[in-house]
Amino acid sequence: MKFFNDLPPMDHFRSENMSLVQLIMPVESAQHAVSYLGELGLLQFKDLNGDKSPFQRTFVNQVKRCSEMSRKLRFFADQISKAGVTTYPNPDSEEVIDLEQLEAGRFLGSAQNHLVMAETELVENTYSIKNEDRLSLLEQPEPSKKAGLRFISGIICKSKELIFERMLFRATRGNMFFNQAPAGEQVMDPVSGEMVHKTVFVVFFSGDQARSKILKICQAFGANCYPVPEENNKQKQLTHEVSLRLSELEATLDAGTCHRNKALASIGSQLWNWTIMVKKEKSVYDTLNMLNFDVTKKCLVGEGWCPTFAKPQIKEALHQATIHSNSQVGIIFHDMDSSESPPTYFRTNRFTNAFQEIVDAYGVARFQEANPAVYSVITFPFLFAVMFGDWGHGLCLLFGSLVLILREKKLGSQKLGSFMEIAFGGRYVLLLMAFFSIYCGLIYNEFFSIPFYIFGESAYKCRSTDCSDAQTAGLIKFRDPYPFGVDPKWRGSRSELPFLNSLKMKMSILLGVCQMNLGIILSYFDAKFHGNPLDIQYQFIPQIIFLNSLFGYLALLIVIKWCTGSQADLYHVMIYMFLDPFGNLGENQLFWGQKELQMLLLILAVVAVPWMLFPKPFILKKQHTERFQGRTYGFLGTSEMDLDHEPDSARHQHQEDFNFSEVFVHQMIHSIEFVLGAVSNTASYLRLWALSLAHSELSTVFYEKLLLLAWGYDSIIIRIAGLAVFAFATAFILLMMETLSAFLHALRLHWVEFMNKFYHGDGYKFKPFSFKALADEED
Repeated sequence: MKFFNDLPPMDHFRSENMSLVQLIMPVESAQHAVSYLGELGLLQFKDLNGDKSPFQRTFVNQVKRCSEMSRKLRFFADQISKAGVTTYPNPDSEEVIDLEQLEAGRFLGSAQNHLVMAETELVENTYSIKNEDRLSLLEQPEPSKKAGLRFISGIICKSKELIFERMLFRATRGNMFFNQAPAGEQVMDPVSGEMVHKTVFVVFFSGDQARSKILKICQAFGANCYPVPEENNKQKQLTHEVSLRLSELEATLDAGTCHRNKALASIGSQLWNWTIMVKKEKSVYDTLNMLNFDVTKKCLVGEGWCPTFAKPQIKEALHQATIHSNSQVGIIFHDMDSSESPPTYFRTNRFTNAFQEIVDAYGVARFQEANPAVYSVITFPFLFAVMFGDWGHGLCLLFGSLVLILREKKLGSQKLGSFMEIAFGGRYVLLLMAFFSIYCGLIYNEFFSIPFYIFGESAYKCRSTDCSDAQTAGLIKFRDPYPFGVDPKWRGSRSELPFLNSLKMKMSILLGVCQMNLGIILSYFDAKFHGNPLDIQYQFIPQIIFLNSLFGYLALLIVIKWCTGSQADLYHVMIYMFLDPFGNLGENQLFWGQKELQMLLLILAVVAVPWMLFPKPFILKKQHTERFQGRTYGFLGTSEMDLDHEPDSARHQHQEDFNFSEVFVHQMIHSIEFVLGAVSNTASYLRLWALSLAHSELSTVFYEKLLLLAWGYDSIIIRIAGLAVFAFATAFILLMMETLSAFLHALRLHWVEFMNKFYHGDGYKFKPFSFKALADEED
């Protein structure tokens, strides 16, 4: 234990030290101070008005102003999108504008006035045309009383044409003639705004009574009627006038559209800056709504968490805010005491952020709890590579990750799809996965399932000179082992599958035992750091003894068997270690004193279970009883409310909080979970063997049954088709589906088998008030 006590406290592997601070800001400098803190992004404000609704807070009107301005800016963005105007945002513009200037809207106002004038002119023209048409068609003066046919012309939706004709026929009892023709292209319905097909019609009739009925039917069906003179010369004159009016309207619309597009383009160049400015302003007022006024109503009081290292930077930002607001009173910034748990904050960069997000997806660490992300940087891509070991596939992953990394500036400023966004966020994870896949692929000696003689000649040769019996009679060893990785001669031999099965299965157990031991050791450092000797004595020690008495011993047997070349059956050894601990080992004995060692380990494993279960709850109960025994009147001697001198009511409250049965049941569940988990977790690491073997065999099938089979034909078409199918299967099955499968299994091994040994993950994340994330937020 002295060795462990002398080790460093793992400061760099824990979250940052946090401080609860209080700010007392004069009203005139509060907005500047919050803005400067938003630019800094290192202070998380506490909501001191949690009992108030958003409409009861002080700066609700300013928040409404910002929301209204955001709505206007979204309207301009929608208009730019609908008009199809190409804009070039200028984030680096030197123009500085605030909310008041944007609300005054000199530029927006001038541009908007031109648009309004043009739109008003068009509306008035349209309105006059519609009214004129209605007046002339529905209320036109009575025609001359001369006899003869009359007609009404108009346009109607094509879907209403048949019903409209039937209604006219029935209303006039057949005394009419209906003629129609399609209007050509689709036109916009002024009521619904949808594009519909129209039909032009002419109804010939005789008599005023029929005319009145026809007009009412047209009005009921929503048909637009237009006056057409009966004389030919007047018809030509009207056609000419309508053409002139249409050309004038088209010219007006073109001019208005051109002016609108220029105005929208000018607005679009600054729209991004304005949107960010309004978002910042709104976030400032939202933060100010979390603060309280002091009793004099002249200062705003705020509280929040910040990293201890950031306090000098925060003080400097507050000092600058006081200067720029011309305030005569400085901002008070001081530390506060708190009994609540601080938020968790890890400083990450582009490389480590993805690994931290993987851990946070399971649960955010407690304050200054050991951070699994530090170890996952290596263990996660390595365990992935154990299942994905093929240096040909690893090179493909390396190429893809390098493309994402080299183009990260361009891709980081674009809106990506869901899949590409995930791949881009984990580009450095993919990079390490690729490197480790290449490493494990060299160990397995597989390049798209093809072995290569990279590190020299094979240590085996065939029994005959022509190697005709390699598949049946096997190989013979004639020189030293292959220098690195699996000997390529194993490929295609009759012993290939049994050899690789044994190698990968035992290697999986070794890796699993090592990682589980690392998790238990980290629980020791956590207990030491937080000053919990009971967790060290009654959790760490029995857990490390139990795990290594069984599965640590199995790992030792595997290593000894590899080193000695023994033919012992390890399954038999482990089974009869429980069923017949006093029996003779016979051929399964690997070293002297193995039987006695197994008996000792079995006793230690049995003792470790009650060691975990019983002592800790009873010791906690004893400590609690001694803590409050005989102190009924202790609070009379002092006014300090510490643990040793507190009122009787408070003391009884603390005493009632301790529930022995609850503590005992919790400890029993934890002990049973660890004992059963030690077995199931070790078995779970066998997925490394299973997925590695599956990946290798699937790659072999694609190579032999697709590529080699197609290459055996003389037809170039069959060869190209086989190569295309092989490339497709490699890309979409081996490089996508298998990558995702191995990634998820590596994720499970870390979340369940590794992190449950020491990681609680019930903290909450440090979320400072910062302007940096506003650009990516959706309204």
